[in-house]
Amino acid sequence: MSLTTPLVLQPGQVGLAQLRRIHAGGVTLALAAGCVQGMDDALATVQDIVASDAVVYGINTGFGKLASTQIAHERLAELQRNLVLSHSVGTGEPLPDAVVRLVLATKAISLARGHSGVRPALVQALLALFNAGVLPVIPAKGSVGASGDLAPLAHLACVLIGEGQAMLQGRLLSGREAMAAIGLQPFVLGPKEGLALLNGTQVSTALALAGLLGAEDVFGAALVSGCLTLEAIKGSVKPFDARIHAARGQPGQIAVAAAVRALLDGSEIDPSHPHCGRVQDPYSIRCIPQVMGACLDNLQHAARVLEIEANAASDNPLVFSDSGEVISGGNFHAEPVAFAADIIALALAEIGAMSERRLSLLLDPGLSGLPAFLVADSGVNSGFMIAQVTAAALATENQCLANPSSVTSLPTSANQEDHVSMATYGARRLLEMARNTAVICGIEAMAAAQGLEFERRPAPSSGHWLKSSPLIEAQWADIRQRVDYLQQDRLLAPDIEAMRLWASQSHWPGAITACLPSHATPNA
Repeated sequence: MSLTTPLVLQPGQVGLAQLRRIHAGGVTLALAAGCVQGMDDALATVQDIVASDAVVYGINTGFGKLASTQIAHERLAELQRNLVLSHSVGTGEPLPDAVVRLVLATKAISLARGHSGVRPALVQALLALFNAGVLPVIPAKGSVGASGDLAPLAHLACVLIGEGQAMLQGRLLSGREAMAAIGLQPFVLGPKEGLALLNGTQVSTALALAGLLGAEDVFGAALVSGCLTLEAIKGSVKPFDARIHAARGQPGQIAVAAAVRALLDGSEIDPSHPHCGRVQDPYSIRCIPQVMGACLDNLQHAARVLEIEANAASDNPLVFSDSGEVISGGNFHAEPVAFAADIIALALAEIGAMSERRLSLLLDPGLSGLPAFLVADSGVNSGFMIAQVTAAALATENQCLANPSSVTSLPTSANQEDHVSMATYGARRLLEMARNTAVICGIEAMAAAQGLEFERRPAPSSGHWLKSSPLIEAQWADIRQRVDYLQQDRLLAPDIEAMRLWASQSHWPGAITACLPSHATPNA
């Protein structure tokens, strides 16, 4: 019995919820009916140009600075093969499997738009690789994100011509073996096909999408850990009053305040301290809606940009079969992706920075009212003291990584490509930033769960063990399934890793996921 779920792609209309499923795996892909005709029409336009001997860039000319060099008809296949091989110059560790799945899918979506002039069989081969779990080995470094992601996409294209390498269930295959695994012979590329495979923003977009999904996951973790901290320190819920946020009008802020109210609904802890004398909590508690709401607004904007780009025809030149024209432009320039990656980076840095400050607050008895470093017999025990150092190190690292990538540029191709986006690096760093932020939020949640156990001791008047809200109690119980209460010092690194995995999940309460773009889109 198949363990995969079929997912039908309608090029131009693939939504973030579908892209999240592609990233996660466990699906097989097919194109919607009707896509083949558009590809056939574009292919016929290219074939007519070749037959007429008209000189058109990308079909029978050289590339980049060599665009004015006409190539003889009998050497066009050699031209396309050489293009793929000469551009396969990537370096570094291979891209993660989840990112490669997105690259395969978005490249297929782009080519199936019917503006690239390639054979439908090439697109079907990309989907066959995906469906068989045969993932091209794509080095992570070597693209400047303009004239497309040339080097990494060349490594993808290599497999289609029987070159390069691919992975299948942990086994390294040659390109020829990879094609045999899907029952195909290597392709001999036709006019424009190599260029269409190499041009495009699919690697930058796939990396940025992976970063966006990671940012959504840690956004959810940060809201939960923030509520745990608020309860542990007996913080005030008044700053989350809907009227405050309506008076400002920022949509993300309003949504986050509503999510916090929903997460804390039914708590016994808040009503237990009406006269505690606490007037104002530190900003890392009181301003959760303002800061996390701004992060949410930025994530939603980035999501809109990346959803468009995942569906885009971004190679060059583009074929318009209705008029028989092939027009050279610049859709391969990944500036929209670069900007989106930069604002995701800002959001990730701020989510982590706020979480680290709340962690520090928990450990300070003068601010939290809890035992120093959240451990009994402190002095002999250090408790969470050095875990906070780890969180501070990662928060600072993220602040360095958040410096914008899109404002950097070096010209390439003898100054023909004189401004580049650096989107690929800008998107790639998001994976490390999301991981760092997951560690930070996981440590905060672990510490807050500990603080909550100190704080909800039986109320003096009733002997009743105070409980937080049902949603927060469920999260506390989940945390306790992963890590034990810290009675005395122990090796915390395994606990930190367990909590990183907790913070990297996507299954958060509906009050949170309702805010998140990849959960809120209808075409799941």
